[in-house]
Amino acid sequence: MKFLWLKHYFPRGIYARAALILLLPVVVVQIVVLVVFVQRHFEDVTQQMSDTVIRELQLLLAADPERIKEIAGPLEMLVVQREATALTDPDSRLWYDFSGLVIIDRLSAALPQIAVFDLYDDDVVRLVVDDPRGPFDITFDRRRISASNPHQLLVNMLFFSVLITAIAFIYLRNQLRPIKRLADAAEAFGRGRHLPYTPAGATEVRSAGTAFVDMRNRIERQIETRTLMLSGVSHDLRTPLTRMRLALSMLEDQDRLLLEQDVTEMQRMIDAFLSFAAGDNEGAPEQVKPEALVRELVKDAQRAGQPVTFHKIEGTGTVILRPLAMRRALDNLISNAVRYGAKAEVSVAVTNKSVRFRVEDDGPGIPEAQRADAQRPFVRLDRARNQDKGSGVGLGLAIATDIARAHGGVLRLGHCDRLGGLRADIVIAR
Repeated sequence: MKFLWLKHYFPRGIYARAALILLLPVVVVQIVVLVVFVQRHFEDVTQQMSDTVIRELQLLLAADPERIKEIAGPLEMLVVQREATALTDPDSRLWYDFSGLVIIDRLSAALPQIAVFDLYDDDVVRLVVDDPRGPFDITFDRRRISASNPHQLLVNMLFFSVLITAIAFIYLRNQLRPIKRLADAAEAFGRGRHLPYTPAGATEVRSAGTAFVDMRNRIERQIETRTLMLSGVSHDLRTPLTRMRLALSMLEDQDRLLLEQDVTEMQRMIDAFLSFAAGDNEGAPEQVKPEALVRELVKDAQRAGQPVTFHKIEGTGTVILRPLAMRRALDNLISNAVRYGAKAEVSVAVTNKSVRFRVEDDGPGIPEAQRADAQRPFVRLDRARNQDKGSGVGLGLAIATDIARAHGGVLRLGHCDRLGGLRADIVIAR
């Protein structure tokens, strides 16, 4: 489209756009009405009235000097003799006196003997006439030569425009408030928080709000069903695994160790399934200091014998998080880092707009073409990593990705130039 460039100059907020939709037609209509009214009324009417006054002035100026004042009386004009210096006075009028321009043009064209026009007073018109018998003033009522000054119209239009715009804006704000509440509820739900919301407003807004509430309830039921299903399956599998472990402990066969390793691996897989099922629903959202959360997580990892260090912190503040879910996501990133690398470093950066958790390692990393697949559930990329460090079920990065998205953020994988391994960032908007 040829007019796409205009989009850069239009406001993006709904309040600003609604105000523009409201004000633009009003301003255009007022300008058109003002131009037409000024041209048709003030200009045309003033010309007609000026022509009448011109004929009266011509009659007055053509009379004998002895009869000028006698004729000026019935014409309701005041004639006063002036000094010659009056001829040098400049023309004067008020800046908003548009009809004064028409008066000056019409009278100066018809009566060249008029030397000075004094229209500074809205109530009277004063003319200085250059006459061979000596200059004199002619003063008469302004209402005889022009309609009311247009500034009165401008003031009235401005006053009522502001009044009507204010009333319309108040009404419009009340109509847009349900949309803003719906947007806030949707944004909070996208970040894992549940804000109370009741559909309100116009019929269309109520329909959208009701659809959102139904969608939110269905998603919550689906998440609950998934969690219960995986938890039930994992719980049911733990009982036979426990019996198998007890039975194996009573065997003396050489294959017992291999079977116990298989049972341990199955137990670890079940625990991974439970972690994936829990997802971001673990704990309630609360104000959390990212620095304190990361320092505690690093201390726990160090006590467990993992080569993890706290690298640096940038900025301070608090952010609304599910601390248990975020600990789980960062713990998975740290576990992956120490599994495939010799050490891991954790850092956090807090800005006015976002918070970033970063885990770096010195391992082989993940090729750029495979980073998107690495965040999918049950996808293993052991060929790109060190197979001697163990294996997994492919849920570590998927869990971290799921938790980051539930907080309204994202998990970004990249290359760590400083350590040479994988760099995993969880970025969440504040």
